[in-house]
Amino acid sequence: MKRKFIVMLLLFALIFTSTACTSLQQNSGKGNGKPSQNTGKLDNKNTNKGTRNNDLNDKDNMPRANTEEYIKSIIEKRSFDVLTAIKNYDMEKLADAVHPDKGIRFSPYGYVDVNNDLVFTAEKVKNLAVDSKKYFWGHYDGSGEPIILNFSDYYKKFIYDVDFVNAEQVGYNKTLGHGNSLNNNFEVYKNSIIVEYYFSGFDPQYEGMDWKSLRLVFEKKNDTWYLVGIIHDQWTS
Repeated sequence: MKRKFIVMLLLFALIFTSTACTSLQQNSGKGNGKPSQNTGKLDNKNTNKGTRNNDLNDKDNMPRANTEEYIKSIIEKRSFDVLTAIKNYDMEKLADAVHPDKGIRFSPYGYVDVNNDLVFTAEKVKNLAVDSKKYFWGHYDGSGEPIILNFSDYYKKFIYDVDFVNAEQVGYNKTLGHGNSLNNNFEVYKNSIIVEYYFSGFDPQYEGMDWKSLRLVFEKKNDTWYLVGIIHDQWTS
């Protein structure tokens, strides 16, 4: 009887010890898990912060899309090639640069009249050099008289009237010539690049009131920047 009592006592002690150990392991697991989870959250925050900083650093190291330097890097050569074709009166080459869907609009002054300024397709541009037809291009500043000229005469007066290939300044999405007439270029041509070839003046006695600009307007289709507008600008009364 005494032996049975000792055996039962030992068995009870074993069960008690086992239960205590299990409880201790569970408590210990809960305690270890909580800091581990918190540490994970802190690590995630640090990782995210590092990613944001890296993104900012990457952006700061890249040219910004709205800077003149970046725009120049995109369009300078394309624009100069088009300007050279204009200077050489090479309508075939100019036509190759014209937007295949929108064509090209000719504006004799800085204000773009979307209702009246003439628009030609690339195919029609090819034939402009030999086109003797007289067109209505708008109205002369000051007198208000209609501008009725064939393309050759319009070209001499309202496109390449000075040597813009050797312009004094070139602006990329930046207006250089300022007169007293409304300039709506960027309102009309949204999502475009406008390259301005500018002379501040020619005769000192006019104190800059004889400035002239030629603006070439480009819009992108697929991976190509096409010509959609030629704007001639000068001082207007």
